[in-house]
Amino acid sequence: MAKLSEKIGYALGDAAAGGITWKVMSIAFPLFFTNIFGLTVADTATLMLIARLFDVVTDPMMGALADRTQSRWGTYRPWLIFGAIPLGVIFALLLYTPDFGPVGKRIYAYSMYLLMMAVYTAVNVPYGSLLGVMTADDNEKNEFSSYRMVGAYAMGFVTLLSFPYLQKMVGGTPAHQYAVLGAILGGVAALGTLACGLLTKERLKPIRAERFSFKPFADLFRNKPWIYLTLIGICTNFFNGFRYAVAGYLLEYCLHGDVTVSGLIINYTVFMTFGEVTCMIFGGLSPKFTKWVGSKRKAFNWAAIICVVTSIAFFFIPMDPKYIWLMVAMVILTSIGIGIYSPLLWSMYADVADYATEKNGTSSTGLIFSSGTMAQKFGSAISGALVAMLLGLSGFISGSDPATGQTVVTITNEASVQQMIWALFSLFPAAIALLIVLLLKLYPIKK
Repeated sequence: MAKLSEKIGYALGDAAAGGITWKVMSIAFPLFFTNIFGLTVADTATLMLIARLFDVVTDPMMGALADRTQSRWGTYRPWLIFGAIPLGVIFALLLYTPDFGPVGKRIYAYSMYLLMMAVYTAVNVPYGSLLGVMTADDNEKNEFSSYRMVGAYAMGFVTLLSFPYLQKMVGGTPAHQYAVLGAILGGVAALGTLACGLLTKERLKPIRAERFSFKPFADLFRNKPWIYLTLIGICTNFFNGFRYAVAGYLLEYCLHGDVTVSGLIINYTVFMTFGEVTCMIFGGLSPKFTKWVGSKRKAFNWAAIICVVTSIAFFFIPMDPKYIWLMVAMVILTSIGIGIYSPLLWSMYADVADYATEKNGTSSTGLIFSSGTMAQKFGSAISGALVAMLLGLSGFISGSDPATGQTVVTITNEASVQQMIWALFSLFPAAIALLIVLLLKLYPIKK
């Protein structure tokens, strides 16, 4: 039976990765790259797309490599222990805006983003795989997964809520603010990752293949539960990716800037914070809800239906700052569904890993969990790239002035841009959530 300190330690891993680095990359980066760093919309879309296609190759390779790691710290933990500092440093560099021209900025952004994706993979794939070797008990796996999600959403809540206030404290230009916050948040992410590696334990020994082969990769595509769960994982990250990537544009161009209510600054990070705290609460309640409805698949299905209904409802809210609390309420209701299904996804990957071990005779836990992080990155990347592309098509133009290096944003059709932003936050995610419901009907593991 795992101690509470170990569950908290495991939660710190996703507090660092999901609650800080990934949350900022998902929510702040599209707006940061177009409005502060000075990339064009096309460059931003291409950057996110190329980086995630890069991950399609590196994530499975990292999973196979992690499965074959043998050290005094175990199989997966050394990747967290020794990857913590690179993760924090590269994240900080990614939020720094160098004094380069358009070409230099493009090279810097692409290089740092690809490097960030590589180090994130080297840490996060082994982190996810840890769940498969910390316990053999299915209920305890659900508990660890729930702690993980609570850690991610609790840190996401702190990060997003404090962001505008920290920006004010730092002062200076937006580029300076992001650079300083990148250094601070990168340091916290490094500490959380290191603590996770030191506090957790690997109790189960993976059944290793005697030598490297491509057979585990081929076996994946004969594993029906893996195929459907990976598609579901991609969809959940499409759902989140659209909402996170467009939130900054929604506040800036649909509601015309930050909304202040009784002294509370509601910018795009605070707007999404209401969802984070809801996800944290319902992520903790997810195991109980799962027991109540009878299976993980049923619980996931109800959660996805909640996301369909509330996302469609958001579209019909008037585009006016005076309805901000109605918008917040709908974000909270949507986040009930997200909070319930988020821990279930990772617990179901553990089920798929157990199924694969039983069927194939050797462990491919790291490889299977790598597909979870691959789905996370792929879904977020494609959605982020689509957001940038569709905004460009609707009349949003950004870039750097070649003479001054300053960021320039032009809106050629305000009504078209606003409608696109509103739909990207509501109708597009609703369609994705409906697809999740359909895929769950085909997922073959019933528990």
